Formats: sequence, structure tokens, C-alpha cells
Amino acid sequence: MHKPLRIAAIAAACAVTGAALYGAGAATAGQSTANSTHEPYNIGLLVKDIDTYYGTTADANGVYQASSDSQYAKDLARIDSAARKQIDQAARKAHHRGEKPAVVFDIDDTLLLSLDYEKRYNYTYNSTTWADYVNKADRPGVFGSAELVQYAESKGVEVFYNSGLSEAQRTAAVANLKKIGADVNLDADHMFLKDKANPPSYLSACATPGTWTCTTVQYKSGTRKHIEDDLGYEIVANFGDQYSDLDGGYADRTYKLPNPTYFVS
Repeated sequence: MHKPLRIAAIAAACAVTGAALYGAGAATAGQSTANSTHEPYNIGLLVKDIDTYYGTTADANGVYQASSDSQYAKDLARIDSAARKQIDQAARKAHHRGEKPAVVFDIDDTLLLSLDYEKRYNYTYNSTTWADYVNKADRPGVFGSAELVQYAESKGVEVFYNSGLSEAQRTAAVANLKKIGADVNLDADHMFLKDKANPPSYLSACATPGTWTCTTVQYKSGTRKHIEDDLGYEIVANFGDQYSDLDGGYADRTYKLPNPTYFVS
């Protein structure tokens, strides 16, 4: 997942509600930068804002959860409604033209919510603690995510996953997605994870065995290009919580899900 600039303050300037639905070709509208000559937003206040946005509460087991009546949930519901309409229309057109429609989902904070990790480690990233967290395979689903995966499949749309998780985390990712009900096409032909030791040939411009120089955009757009050009699908919708999940083309429509907790360039 993260090779992040884990700078929570970046999110303060990201109008999550306004920029949640990210149209194709919109560059990186709504994405702020960390470069400023002004005093940054107070991080203590920002954490309070994030908690309010998610409606963050600890459950009986001490696990931090988002609230189903939070602004976060409401923003997701609007994106979900728009996406369903678009997927339905795009699927009809694709099938009429004899094309094979597909959707692509990122995993971290697009399908599986990592809020508990962010809260527990104070919005900082450590590869060891992150790996332990992922391998528990117990993250809750992002609101509406599993249902949207199932909806796409019901419309005859092929579901693919394009994630920054490593190949070593495949078993945990599959188990966790099954647990939340996103049990659709969880085989290696549909779930693309980073394999730095043996990268696929279609990423040869930036990755060779043992040498990985791909940016997130190169990796993700290169994978989408493979799905379209090599596998013969038309990607009608691409979902991610980072702009780097979406940039680089090879999708008719892109949907930016809200995530004010970290930023992946």
C-alpha cells in the first residue's frame, strides 16, 4: 500500500466532499500540496476534524470504526449512487457493441478501511506494523464497497483489483475481501498486486526482476493498460482513494473516494 507521504495535514485543504467524484481527464483537481509559505493547519485540530468526518468511535473490542451516519458515509453513498448509474449505462452500451466491460478497484481504503491503523499509530506508517495489520485480514469494508463489487458483477461487468499491496499479502487480502462480502474474482488473473521480485513483462519500462522503479501512477496505469490492450476489456470505471490510483488513463470514468488520512504520490 503506502509508500506514502504520510502527511495528514495535506488533507486539510482537500475539499473531500466537493472533490469526491473525480471525473476522467480532470488532472488532480482538489489535490493540495505540502509546499506553503503559510503556517500549516494545526495537526491537533486536523485530527479532530478527521474524527468528526468519519464519526470515529471505538467498538466493544477497542477497534476504531467509522460511523454509518457520518459525513464520510454520506459522501460515499453519493459516489456509489452515481457509479451504479454509470456502470449500468456503460455496461449496456459495451454489451451492445460487443465489448467486454470491466471495473477496476483499488483495495486499501477503497474496499478495506484502514482507519483503525491510522488512529492506533497516530497517522504514521511503518512497514512492519502495516504488514502485521494487513495480515490479520480483519479490516472492515468501506461503506458500500462490497455491494458495489457485487453490483458490477450482476451487470455482466468483469471485476479487477489493482492494489499497492505486495504479492506476499495476497492471501490476507483475499481472506479479508471474502470476509466483507466482496467475494468476486479474487484469483490471480483478476487481482493485481505488486511483485517486485518478478514483475510482469508489461511493466518492463520501470520494473525488471529485482529492480522496481515504477511510480504508483506507472504501476497502476500500466496494469490498466494491460487489462485493456492485452486482455481485451474496456474499463468503464476505476475506483481509488488516491489520485495516483486514477491518473494515467485507461478508464472511461474515474471515481475518487474520500481519504483524509494519508497521501500516496
